[in-house]
Amino acid sequence: NFDRMKVLVVDDERDVQLLFEQRFRREIRSGEMQFDFTFSGEEALQYLSIHEQKEVLVLSDINMPGMSGLELLAQIRQKQLRPPPVVMMITAYGDADNYNAAIKLGANDFFTKPLDFSILKEKLKAVS
Repeated sequence: NFDRMKVLVVDDERDVQLLFEQRFRREIRSGEMQFDFTFSGEEALQYLSIHEQKEVLVLSDINMPGMSGLELLAQIRQKQLRPPPVVMMITAYGDADNYNAAIKLGANDFFTKPLDFSILKEKLKAVS
C-alpha cells in the first residue's frame, strides 16, 4: 500500500486537466493524491515505461485519435507490469460495446462522461 496515490489521466481533451485540478484541489493540496496527465495513448505508454516501478492508477478516455483507450488498455495488460496498474476507463457513450470490450481487456472500472466526480472520488479512495 502506498501513502500517496498517483493517478495518470489519459484524455485528448486538454481541459480535462483543469477540471481534475479543480475537483481534486483538496486531495492534491493535502498530498493525498497526485495527478499526471497525458494526452494520447502513445504518451501514456511512454509515461508508464518511465514510471514503471511506481504504483499508478490509470484513468483513460476510450475515444481518442490515434491509439484508443481500449488499445492502450490492451497494451498495458500485455506488458504485465508489476504490480499491474488499476485501469479505469471513461467513455462519452454508455454503450454496451465499449463497456464489454473494456471489461474483457481487463479494465477494473468504467465511467461515462460527463464524469460524476463524487463517484469517481469514492472509487479512487477505495483503491488507495
